[in-house]
Amino acid sequence: MKILQFPLARITAAFVAGILLAYLLKPIPVIAFIFLSAAIIAFVGSYYLGRTNKKFQLLFGIAVYFLAFAIGVTTQTIHTDSNQQDNYIHYKNIFDKNHTFTVTLRENLKQTSFNERYIALVNSIDGDKASGRILINIRKDSLTHSFSIGDQLKINSSLNKNTFQKNPNQFDYQKYLENKQIYAQLYADPAEIKINPEPVRDIWYYTALLRTRIICNLEKSSFDSKELNVAAALIMGQQQDIDPEIIQDYQYAGAVHILSVSGLHIGFILLFVYSLLKPFPNTKKGALIKLLISLAVLFLFGILAGLAPSVVRSIVMFSFVAIGQYLKRNVNIYHTLLVSVLLILLFQPSFLFDAGFQLSYIALFFIVWLQPLLADLWRPKNKIKNYFWDILTVSFAAQIGTLPLSIYYFHQFPGLFFVTNLIVIPFLNIIMALGCLVMILAAFNWVPFYPAKILEISIYCLDKTINGIASLEQFIIKDIPLNTSLLISGYLVIITVIIWLQQKHFKNLTLALTSIILFQLATITTKWEVQNQTEFIVLNTSKNTQLLERKGSEATLYANDSILKNITHSKILASYLTANFSSLKEKHPLKNLIYFEGNKILLIDSSKVYPKNANPDILIITQSPKINFERILKNIKPKIVVADASNYKSVLMKWQITCSQQKIPFHATREKGFYKIN
Repeated sequence: MKILQFPLARITAAFVAGILLAYLLKPIPVIAFIFLSAAIIAFVGSYYLGRTNKKFQLLFGIAVYFLAFAIGVTTQTIHTDSNQQDNYIHYKNIFDKNHTFTVTLRENLKQTSFNERYIALVNSIDGDKASGRILINIRKDSLTHSFSIGDQLKINSSLNKNTFQKNPNQFDYQKYLENKQIYAQLYADPAEIKINPEPVRDIWYYTALLRTRIICNLEKSSFDSKELNVAAALIMGQQQDIDPEIIQDYQYAGAVHILSVSGLHIGFILLFVYSLLKPFPNTKKGALIKLLISLAVLFLFGILAGLAPSVVRSIVMFSFVAIGQYLKRNVNIYHTLLVSVLLILLFQPSFLFDAGFQLSYIALFFIVWLQPLLADLWRPKNKIKNYFWDILTVSFAAQIGTLPLSIYYFHQFPGLFFVTNLIVIPFLNIIMALGCLVMILAAFNWVPFYPAKILEISIYCLDKTINGIASLEQFIIKDIPLNTSLLISGYLVIITVIIWLQQKHFKNLTLALTSIILFQLATITTKWEVQNQTEFIVLNTSKNTQLLERKGSEATLYANDSILKNITHSKILASYLTANFSSLKEKHPLKNLIYFEGNKILLIDSSKVYPKNANPDILIITQSPKINFERILKNIKPKIVVADASNYKSVLMKWQITCSQQKIPFHATREKGFYKIN
């Protein structure tokens, strides 16, 4: 691989490894700085030794990578907000009682049925200076309350810890928020919030104001709301108001990347700016003005789009391209990729753990590396054929590169992705051109009728096309299982096979065959591990009871009749079965007695019917039965009591006290999540 020959590639790899180590071990800042100091001393020492004696040049190379690794460790440590002494999580009794918070709204998130949601910066707690990012949930009510980015709010409330994973193999929302440096949430009623009349007038305030002005002016011009929300996502990266059904259609059609501002959008913006700047003379001064204007437009557009990881990556990339054109040098795309990774992660290392950031870089790398190989398979002379062939090869290169990682995260594969891209990308050029023009004019309070109407109709046609492709569900492969070992070995297969196709040497063929054997071993190992697993799980599901028994790859579900009829729609069950490479073989109504691996499990529900002399190991209580709980415990003497989320909260508290008095462990899934025996 050509890229591995670059010293910058190895330096970047060492830097990323340092970030990963610090993320896993979470060292305190003092340790990280001691480690960095040792790396600097080793670097300086090996440099002077290498100047006087060539034997030490290898030592200098090792010291460079060691320093890059140490910088990665330090960068991740100092950018972890929880390491800051004034971060709110270090405040005494922060989760136990009410405090007075002053916060500044920074980012608007997608609303739920009950709450408006914002990311906010903490300014103070009870008058003491504090810092950190929190998620604020402001309850909706019948009155209209206007909150904007930059508003300073004063709220008296208590912080809530992020909700942890309460069912097996679900999306870990707690970890997702922590990767964004958000460690807690705050719930508030709008009537109890005091707003400072003076907002924080920073760049976030003005860009939010500009976005609001553009959207309001388009709404006044009778622009359809559905198409407007899609336009806001395409041009400004604002996805929070898009209809969930539209997002699902884009996912199924393999076009969800279009809704996230990425390289495709930024590249078009740069070409659009270049076309507007053509009248400038090609003198040295004129070229410099063009460069500065282009960089300024890219920077402002990035802020307007919310500086998402994919946006930042694309802006940094195309900024280097613009600088290279100004210097009249051929920009090495691999160097550009590596430098952009280093720069972005140096200032925002948490981006490394963002799925969008990972997928966008892998897609771009495979486009640069694999697309020329695919393009050489056929060289059409017709320009139109060549245009569509380039779209097709780019689509396949990106899809091949992102395939293992996208399956690992989303467990599905859109089979018609290439058809979608062939139709959508040419269409998107028209939409982007019209969209940029209409939104620039809307920012100046003028929405021209015909361009706006053409844009609205174009987006409507785009949505209908995507919907038509997504409706062909037989081409959408869902619930594909993939674990970490298969992910890594899968990438080894893809990379080594491409290397062999580029240079058909015996050594490369050996590498490809070895990687295929490793993938097979990973598959066999995974299958063996699954077949030797047995577990019984009490799921955390409100208003109903679901018990899951798995032996190897076969699972049995015990649930209410109403649940058994509609179980195909259960996301909880689908996530579990996919992650554990298993399938649902049997479905049974709930039973009073279940035997599992030598454990006798007794279930008591609202019917209150159960064997009196059961003497179970585990007692499961569901549907808030009206029973003399203390007497039952004395009679049957279970080793542990499990209460699922179908029970009332008030009853759970009483049962917990009773169990504590009788020294019997009590597990409420509503608080502690699912209960598992394995």
